[in-house]
Amino acid sequence: MAGGMSRRGSWGPMSERVDTPAPLAPPPPPALKHCWVSDGHGRLPGLLLEWRRTESGYQGRVVRPVLEEGLGWVVVEEWVSATLLEPA
Repeated sequence: MAGGMSRRGSWGPMSERVDTPAPLAPPPPPALKHCWVSDGHGRLPGLLLEWRRTESGYQGRVVRPVLEEGLGWVVVEEWVSATLLEPA
């Protein structure tokens, strides 16, 4: 091999000539909103995850505490009528 492999010339090393793709940015997190959920135990805090429209009107998917007999307070995720939700 004439010139050998150690000769770089004007191009520089291979690591500088290879295009590396930019790392992918993670998708933005969903817009979560604090809210109040009114039920038989009064007005309790919740976290609104998303909305959906049904035949009976809008519903919000929320994570909230619920008092379960024999267990005490547990955290549940459920669809709740928009009429039971208030902004925090």
